[in-house]
Amino acid sequence: MNQYNTTAAPLDDPQPHAERMGRQQTAASMPVRSVVAGTIGNAFEWFDWSVYTTFAVFFSHRFFPSGNATSALLSTFAVFAVGFAMRPLGGWAIGTLSDRLGRRAALTVSITMMAGSSLAISLLPTYETIGLAAPALLVLFRLIQGLAVGGEYAAATTFVGETAPAHKRGFFGSWVFFTTALGLLMASALAWILTHLLSREAMSDYGWRIPFFIGGVGALVGFWIRRTVSETPAFLEMEQRREHAPKRSLKWLLREHRTATWRLIGFSVLGAFAFYLFTAYLPVYAIQHAGAEPGTAYAASTIGLLIYMLSQPFFGMLSDRIGRRPQLIVYALGYALFVYPVVLATGASLGSILLVDLFGLLLYGLYSAIAPAVMVEMFSTEVRGVGIGAVYNTVVALLGGTTPYLMAWLQSQHRENWFLLYVSAGAVVSLVTYWIMPETKGRALT
Repeated sequence: MNQYNTTAAPLDDPQPHAERMGRQQTAASMPVRSVVAGTIGNAFEWFDWSVYTTFAVFFSHRFFPSGNATSALLSTFAVFAVGFAMRPLGGWAIGTLSDRLGRRAALTVSITMMAGSSLAISLLPTYETIGLAAPALLVLFRLIQGLAVGGEYAAATTFVGETAPAHKRGFFGSWVFFTTALGLLMASALAWILTHLLSREAMSDYGWRIPFFIGGVGALVGFWIRRTVSETPAFLEMEQRREHAPKRSLKWLLREHRTATWRLIGFSVLGAFAFYLFTAYLPVYAIQHAGAEPGTAYAASTIGLLIYMLSQPFFGMLSDRIGRRPQLIVYALGYALFVYPVVLATGASLGSILLVDLFGLLLYGLYSAIAPAVMVEMFSTEVRGVGIGAVYNTVVALLGGTTPYLMAWLQSQHRENWFLLYVSAGAVVSLVTYWIMPETKGRALT
């Protein structure tokens, strides 16, 4: 019997056969509907989140005036890191909401927070107008966005994973990062377009506000879509089982799921570095380190993200055939051996930047396509939201959130290679985790 089919009626069900069949057809279509609802909003949330780093070079001095462009950029990336500090709290709060009130409620809350804060940033006065209140409000809205993104990944991952058939969970889960890449791609493409249409002065004056406004409005569309979707069958089954059972806490998770918690930490280490190294900072690195034109750097980033995005469903399907571990091992081994020399070889031409980007993104794609499936398969339904949300986001906040800042600071000290050695060490940690972890392909959810 299909473990996700919660609508099958017993033999003595008094309801008419046609009504039972209608309910079964609704359940059968649930995976496709869950992908649409869980990931469309995800695209807009990640667009909203990523435009901050994408356009940081244009608005940093508007909120952090300084005679030194690097100092202003460092201050802006420090706010980026502060936003990341809220991700574990958001993962815990929205993850707990997901485990107690349902996956749909968590998805709705996260996208509402993101839409509101993005619209607010698009209208925010600068330091020149309101003084210290400008950076203070920028920090506040980034904190709210950090909470939203912290809850979004776990909510979308859990929602999609719980409605996917076990033998296709890798494929269905791959659409989470497909739409994450879509959001990043839209941000990069918009930067490409705006830097060609507007002068650098115009971008600094008002052009940077445009993507925040577009993202906020788009997220409201995602909110409407999520309000119309049904709850996951796995969560409804759990609600029936635990009607009189206590609802689990983060403390209970850390005590009773200690092995899964440590496994998720090791699983996520390299991903936290890789994602932000190649999607958020590489264009900035190419501009400031190699002397690339902004339009050239963003063009390479756009093309790289497009290829990465299209690879996700194929990598997801591959894992449903050969398993999760082989892909993860190739990914970590590639980073451990080659990330150091490849990133340092970044040049100013479109071809050079693109080749470096594709190295990082396609290897990372082997991991990101199946990360939602693997994470869902690690935890039981009663703690899946808070397990993924709190643990994963803590790793990302500590490691990924500091990546742009560390790279910018080390670059200013002419010591970029130190950070790349740091990433290589993280690759070794994840490689050991992948080597010893059990295969989870096709595992039934509990």
